Amino acid sequence: MLIIAFESSCDETSVSVAEFEKTEKGCKRRILSLKTASQIPIHALYGGVVPEIASRAHVESISSLTHSAISESGYSPEDMDAVAVTNTPGLVGALLVAVNYAKAFALRYKKPLVPVNHIRGHIAAAYYEYEDLEAPFFALVASGGHTSMVEVKSPTEFITVARTRDDAAGEAFDKVARILGIPYPGGAALDELAYKGNPNAIRLPYASLSDSLDFSFSGIKTAVINYANTEKMCGRELNREDVAASFTNVAVESILRNIRRAHKEYGFETLVVSGGVAANNHLREKLSEFQREYNVRVCIPSKAFCGDNAAMIAAQGYYEYMSGARADSSLNAKATARLESNI
Repeated sequence: MLIIAFESSCDETSVSVAEFEKTEKGCKRRILSLKTASQIPIHALYGGVVPEIASRAHVESISSLTHSAISESGYSPEDMDAVAVTNTPGLVGALLVAVNYAKAFALRYKKPLVPVNHIRGHIAAAYYEYEDLEAPFFALVASGGHTSMVEVKSPTEFITVARTRDDAAGEAFDKVARILGIPYPGGAALDELAYKGNPNAIRLPYASLSDSLDFSFSGIKTAVINYANTEKMCGRELNREDVAASFTNVAVESILRNIRRAHKEYGFETLVVSGGVAANNHLREKLSEFQREYNVRVCIPSKAFCGDNAAMIAAQGYYEYMSGARADSSLNAKATARLESNI
């Protein structure tokens, strides 16, 4: 089965063609092409994503990306069996670009249209590199806009057991990076800088809560801001390396604390960790330790698939299609949606 997928929920325009084949062991998945246009150079000028500019950039690139993705796949538009598209959650203006393009593509070539929840897509990114991965399993999705822990009962059945009550993990990383003068997006550079500092130099609050499995990253972000302001007022030069190391240490440990508690409560044997924050090297190292200590299989997509991409939408789109999910020309974009809902 061939699926062409479209993703434009934030600042990445992405188109992918993927092939899926049922086997005795489950499903064989293969990415035939993946074309992504990054808008980082544009938004770096403003220190963050500007929704209107993002929407316009999606419009400018989606058509050429589609032609390139189809050409590289070795197939034609007529060969596609279904069209998958991210319709929620995300920036509405940005989402609308891919949604409308996918609707037009499906109408032109008379193909079924399949809506995909962006967060479900992040979880599905792990399917490509872990061929024997099948639900049920437990998942952590940590990105710039979302931080959630999820019970994946089946490929299309999800139960959110914890979420962030304010800032997402990725958002906190980007804001701390900005405080340290690191250009947007600052996550990767902050990760590298943290290796040069003392992780115990600054006392910061944890983002894990004592009364639930939820997260709260606003406190740690505010603590870093206050520390930086205090140092400036006292005429002291800010030790960027120590701030990066201390913040990263507490942020990562907060995530691991809740994962350990979730394991005690749910007893999962497989953990999928996805989203942009999953590319953080400190988090990956801690997850390796968790895997050895708790004898839990930890599945993390390679860094290329942690960020937003259409291949992950194709993977989830396959399972949504097989479950009977379909949309017509009335499909619209939604800024927010529960993970349990795909429309």
